Amino acid sequence: MKTCKYRFWAWPWELRRLAILGINARNLDYLFPLNPRSSYHYVDDKITTKQICQEQGIPVPELYAVIDRFGDLRKLPKILSPKKEFVVKPARGAGGRGVWIISNQDNNFFYTPQDQRLTFEEMRYHISTILSGLYSLEGQLDRVIIEQRIVPHPVFAPLLVSGTPDIRIILYRHRPVMAMVRLPTRASKGRANLHQGAVASGINLQTGITCGGVYKNKVTDIHPDTGVSLSGITIPNWDRVLEIAIQFGRVVDLQYLGIDIILDTNHGPVILEANARPGLAIQIANGCGLIKQIGNN
Repeated sequence: MKTCKYRFWAWPWELRRLAILGINARNLDYLFPLNPRSSYHYVDDKITTKQICQEQGIPVPELYAVIDRFGDLRKLPKILSPKKEFVVKPARGAGGRGVWIISNQDNNFFYTPQDQRLTFEEMRYHISTILSGLYSLEGQLDRVIIEQRIVPHPVFAPLLVSGTPDIRIILYRHRPVMAMVRLPTRASKGRANLHQGAVASGINLQTGITCGGVYKNKVTDIHPDTGVSLSGITIPNWDRVLEIAIQFGRVVDLQYLGIDIILDTNHGPVILEANARPGLAIQIANGCGLIKQIGNN
């Protein structure tokens, strides 16, 4: 944004002029009045989110297994051995914490997309830490999801170093107001979470074409690892992406919501998860304030 080009801060009046939504305003003006606390469980628990999607005919990654308690760890060999690739994640985690992506397994070793080799004992220990609540939002006992690994759409191939990109859409009163595509980097270790080092590019809601971007809270137009421009990418099946986001938003009683969607090579757009407290860096990625976008809808 022009006002912040040569410094790392902005005056309050500059942010107001740009219609930037800050975290306090987000909480006081949007989250508290529009998102009933009683409805947070629809999106805070990824198993519940997946069940809602399945009931509504909204595509989601295939669920292979749910591990509910420590006693189920003895079933791990039976659960994991048939799957060459899969994803392990906490049901109530946030920010990509605790998510392990496995791209292959061989002779009781598991391999990540970054070619890290993990033993069965390391996998078992990681799953036990998820169950203990290490990554859960409230720090309480959690459940483990083992699900299908999505194969990224080839449109993102020139930008990828590893991992799976996703699309974040912000809904206000069930209408899309802003979107971005988040791309993993070496710094993010294959995860598409901005606070872990991923890079993102804004998406024009009307055309589905990317423009500009953000990396480590700074404006950028290129991927930090590949050097490829983040702008000018046409998101495939864009109308369908918006359609399933709106469809899910109408089911849950949350009026300010972030929806994360992945483009699978074989199955098209699928909902990965939803977020009742979506972050605000999407404004930098789009070079536009959320307050302005919300006012236009």
